[in-house]
Amino acid sequence: MAIAKGAYLRKLTASVPIRSRELGREIEGSSPPSVFIGAWNYPKVYAGPMIAPLHGDTGIMDMPEAWIPSNSSQEEIIGYRMDLVRGKRIQHVRDLDTRFVEILQEIGLSNTSVESEAHFGHSPQGSSFGGDHTPYGPSAPLERFEMEGGRWEPHLEKAYNDSDLSATEAILQLHRDGVPFTSIQKALSVGALGMGKGRRMVPTRWSITACDTAIGDRMLNEVKKHELINSFQVREFSSLNNHYAVLLMPTGWQYEWIEAFLHVLGREEMIFSDCEGHAKKTGYSPVGGCYYSCKMAVLESLAREGRQAGAIVLREARKGYVPLGVFNVRENVRQAMQQRPTMFDEMGEALSYISEKMILPMARFIGESTMLKGLQRERQATLAMF
Repeated sequence: MAIAKGAYLRKLTASVPIRSRELGREIEGSSPPSVFIGAWNYPKVYAGPMIAPLHGDTGIMDMPEAWIPSNSSQEEIIGYRMDLVRGKRIQHVRDLDTRFVEILQEIGLSNTSVESEAHFGHSPQGSSFGGDHTPYGPSAPLERFEMEGGRWEPHLEKAYNDSDLSATEAILQLHRDGVPFTSIQKALSVGALGMGKGRRMVPTRWSITACDTAIGDRMLNEVKKHELINSFQVREFSSLNNHYAVLLMPTGWQYEWIEAFLHVLGREEMIFSDCEGHAKKTGYSPVGGCYYSCKMAVLESLAREGRQAGAIVLREARKGYVPLGVFNVRENVRQAMQQRPTMFDEMGEALSYISEKMILPMARFIGESTMLKGLQRERQATLAMF
């Protein structure tokens, strides 16, 4: 399943007809602030800042939490990201005592856009789209980089200065303090969180899932202490050529993610899923980082409401969809969980309601689902007893 989904997303992203901006070897502009730490060749990775050849406040270009609430279109988001130029330099993830890493930390912890000047080994080229990270524009090896000092976000600065605080504890405290997810993830990525000499840079893709997992696990501990909801609930949201339906059930915590990619490239109907029961999932999900982003968003909302439920989340990515990173799942599911729920006494009624909003027949989702088939068997067994 993992290979099938990965291959499909690579084929999908390769079909995106987008050209990034043509640039010379020198750029003056503003970092939103933004950094990108690659995973290739770990622990010696390509690390560096991302700069827009624009001056002033470019914060919106690297703040996914703002895009959906502000109704940014897919084209606007891609436009933001294609204007970000990635500079890169080989850096060992544990070698934090260098001026280059200090610069990356200055950027990663900044609360404001940072005026910058970069000189590249050659003209930046290409672009990058992926299922886990937000896209960005051209890249090139970085020969020289200068910046004006930004203003650090106060909570991030406090976490940076507390070298007795584990990375997980820092992530959770920053989340409680209301620091945006993206800002927490960047701080982890540039090696600014954790205990003393245990700190290290974390590839951007890994840091996103690490933050989703840490927050989701803490929220789950809270949710398991709460009373169950007393009916089936459906919460929905649509944006960026996606439709999400969250089915909450009056059961103890269990979770399933089912995503369908429908006619994005042609007539294909690709379905991927994964689930967990009451026990914590072991091993990395075969469907990738979106599994953890969705789980965190649902648990975050249930913890805020002081309730417990089982959750089955259905997602349809429809024609025109472009992979923009797992923020797309996290922020859409967050929006769905904020909507007024539609209540049902029976699961069948809830599924019938959801089916009216979906393109794919509900039978296809049920056929892919572990939890829905299990719940149906339990119901049939219960009825047979009477």
